[in-house]
Amino acid sequence: MQDAKLVVGEMITLEEEYETLNNIEDIKQRLSNSNELMTNEEVGIIHNLTELKQQFAKLSNYGLAYKDVYERINSSLIEIDDIFIEIENLQDSLEANPNRLETVNAKLQVLHNLMLKHSAADENELIQIRESLSQKMSDTENLDATIIQKESKVKALQQQLIADSKTIHANRTKVIPQLIQQLEDILGTLGMPNSKFNIQLHQSETFLNYGTDELEFLFSANKGGNFNELKKSASGGELSRIMLAIKSILSKYIQLPTIMFDEIDTGVSGEISNKMASIMQQMSKTMQVFTITHLPQIAAKGDTHFKVFKEDINEVTQTQLKKLNADERIVEIAQMLGGVKLSDSAIAHAKQLLN
Repeated sequence: MQDAKLVVGEMITLEEEYETLNNIEDIKQRLSNSNELMTNEEVGIIHNLTELKQQFAKLSNYGLAYKDVYERINSSLIEIDDIFIEIENLQDSLEANPNRLETVNAKLQVLHNLMLKHSAADENELIQIRESLSQKMSDTENLDATIIQKESKVKALQQQLIADSKTIHANRTKVIPQLIQQLEDILGTLGMPNSKFNIQLHQSETFLNYGTDELEFLFSANKGGNFNELKKSASGGELSRIMLAIKSILSKYIQLPTIMFDEIDTGVSGEISNKMASIMQQMSKTMQVFTITHLPQIAAKGDTHFKVFKEDINEVTQTQLKKLNADERIVEIAQMLGGVKLSDSAIAHAKQLLN
């Protein structure tokens, strides 16, 4: 395609030149006939228009209507003279040239073959295809240099990641003892005074989202007990308290606008649930805290209450959400304490908790 030396608009020019060279004898004859029609002394267009002009030159003195026709005839004669000159120029420019005809035909054949080969509508599309292929060839020729450049960039990024990972690892190693101490202190207040943590860092062979450390939380709930994986060594209630302790610590360092606890009090009751509620209440001073709970001790700590319930509407069960007023809050807390049938003691206890 490079050998074709494509030029925008060249195909139309070549096709016109081909038609002229291929039909030159017919064109010459028709131009000669046209010349004769215009210049014949008896019936030629110029001769007749000249005679007509002379007739109306005399008539133009008799009124504006005749003068107007005279001027139109004169304009036509000027235009015909220009056409005659152009026909003569075309005749003079015509010259049979078999060699040029062969060259033009060969170039057109090359263009048509390329258009067929590349499914192009015209030489403009061929040029676009040529540029695209040229770019691909250039990319291929420079592939080794591009690979070297990319490898160098990857290596630089790896070095930066390694440096960042080392910094993260050092920071984690530094704060792990503080995190363990805070966790154990909080869990001590939540009825787990013998809880012990062992947080270990293991180096990964690949880069992770946050460095190369794989964190392992080992836990022991009893004094003198062995450390084991958290999910294997903690009960449901213990996991709830551990999760609350972790989130309460993280909330001091991550400025979250809102945090939601979905029955984080699972497996917990009594005084421990009251202490968990106090921790969540403390967290609510710096962020918005949503808590889904079935425990009255935790619900009573909330500033606002919503009741979630289900209704059958048109034989379809729908979940509803209702904001409770002051009296409704007392009723719901009392039902948590004593069941659906409300007692005076349950109402009194609910008021006490809310106050």
